[in-house]
Amino acid sequence: MSAGMATNSKGQAWFCTTGLPSDVVVDVNGMTFHLHKFPLMAKSKKLHELITEQEAKFTPDTVTDERNSENEEKEEIQAAAAVAEDEELYCQLRFSDFPGGPETFEMAAMFCYAVKIELSSSNVASLRCASEVLEMTEEFCEDNLISKTERFFSQTVLQSLRDSIETLKSCECLMPLAESLGIVEKCIASIATKVSAMDPSLFSLPENEATPSAGGRNMGATTRSTAGGDRWFDELTFVSPPLFIRLIISMKSQNLNHEFIENCLLLYAKNRIPGINRTNRKPLPSSKPSEIEQKELLETIITNLPEQNCTRSSTTVKLFFGMLRTSNILNASDDCKSILEKKIGSQFEHATLDDLLMPSYSYLSETLYDVDCVQRILAQFLDSMEDRTSALMLVGKLIDGYLSEIALDANLKPDKFFEVAVALPEQARVYDDGLYRSVDVYIKAHPWITESDREKVSGVLDCRKLTLEACTHAAQNERLPLRAVVQVLFFEQLQLRHAIAGTLMSADMAMAHSDSDKSPTTTRHGLTEHDETVVTTGDDGDDDVTWRAAVRENQVLRLGMDTMRTRVHELERECTTMKKAIEKIDKVGSDGWRKKFGCKFKTQVCDSHEQTVVETRKGRRTHRTHHHHSSR
Repeated sequence: MSAGMATNSKGQAWFCTTGLPSDVVVDVNGMTFHLHKFPLMAKSKKLHELITEQEAKFTPDTVTDERNSENEEKEEIQAAAAVAEDEELYCQLRFSDFPGGPETFEMAAMFCYAVKIELSSSNVASLRCASEVLEMTEEFCEDNLISKTERFFSQTVLQSLRDSIETLKSCECLMPLAESLGIVEKCIASIATKVSAMDPSLFSLPENEATPSAGGRNMGATTRSTAGGDRWFDELTFVSPPLFIRLIISMKSQNLNHEFIENCLLLYAKNRIPGINRTNRKPLPSSKPSEIEQKELLETIITNLPEQNCTRSSTTVKLFFGMLRTSNILNASDDCKSILEKKIGSQFEHATLDDLLMPSYSYLSETLYDVDCVQRILAQFLDSMEDRTSALMLVGKLIDGYLSEIALDANLKPDKFFEVAVALPEQARVYDDGLYRSVDVYIKAHPWITESDREKVSGVLDCRKLTLEACTHAAQNERLPLRAVVQVLFFEQLQLRHAIAGTLMSADMAMAHSDSDKSPTTTRHGLTEHDETVVTTGDDGDDDVTWRAAVRENQVLRLGMDTMRTRVHELERECTTMKKAIEKIDKVGSDGWRKKFGCKFKTQVCDSHEQTVVETRKGRRTHRTHHHHSSR
């Protein structure tokens, strides 16, 4: 026998093309199947019972027993006989909620007609459920559909990780029957067991992952996890939320690698909850979950995150920030937000400025960005920092950049700016140039704040940690309070003093070493003994070159001393003048003090966390060397 598909004018219909007229019509979820009684009754106990029951309902004897009226007896018998004759050709059955729908019933019907069907990991669960409904047992018929699907499920599906995941995905629309048959539990156990035996290094999220298409196969490599060439890691994201959470719980019970569990949850949240991954601009699927469903799923994922600190990378931090931002939008519980803040704090050095700029969704906050949240994350980082000095410096630079951004917010209070700025320990900043820039931006964006607030905001600066360029810029900054400018000038003077002292010490030590070891030599190229000294040890020319370079360096250093001493004396005179004028600050306006004191500096742009004193010395050294040779 062979079977085929056809469509009539009234809708979808399936006809068995055996050459014999159909005598059974089965309606399955709106699709009609025109079949034959005997093949169905031979394989399915359920269909045998339904067809037999319907045939018995319309026999003349049954109708006669139901009607005792002698006057109508003859008419009833004739009518029942006519109906029975018609129904003999078309026995009608209906299944309104058949597992797997018309597609699965079609395969079951084909099995009844002895047509070969192809079992796969995607249809074996639905066929197993269908055979259960149709009661296609071994007791009713040998080598029936139940035993056939059970063998394939245990011998093929459960032996493969990818197949087990595929079958688990198909169980979503087969509940609760798939659950009662043990299909779900066996798939979950198979997946958890196979994953626990694999190499944990395969479970890392990449730095630049591609997102799988919604409702289909992945469009690119989203992870490094492969098993026999199959990207099964991504397939987990298409399992329904209830089954996925059960799978995660089963994995945790087997003490599976914490990093893998965390990455599974992050990837699932990114693909299932809109808005977590802002870099994914693909359109959302039509079956977008409601906000309540999104909130429940997000809270469930967060509460199942491992407590241990797992992967430290910019990818995981970005996903955690996305989940935190979505938690604020969906108004998730405070406990869930605290879990995410702790997770982010444990690897805060991997965050970016874009991550920190989270809008404030609270009606109680007037600021544009959620500054309180960043403060809590920073506190978590400091609590879990241990001895990660390099991480602390990265966070210091990150916070300085964050301060520069939020400083433009007109609603940011001076006290809040001060709290964020001083939250970091002193060793977090090598130089305060970045912090100075934030202070300058804040004071410029808030010209209405009082003088005391200006002094409080500028008080976060440590003038000892400003580079010479930053000091020069600050000395001309009319927005800074006078007290801050005086401190800047004072510490600029100290920096120059230390620079001179270090230069003199280096020069004296080099010259002393040169004078003690040099031998009487004749001058070369017309240079005097003070201009160039050559020391020769045997035939070694390298020593000759080394001493020549050292002496030239000493001469260059000494040539710059007079200029540096002159600059220091100028600063001392200016600082003395300003100290005397501090007592008259109340009488002199803040706009006119620079003109009165006669301070003149060249404005330069300063760079955060960059030391430029050495480069400045090199520039001066080159200029002075040129001047020295020109004078000669």
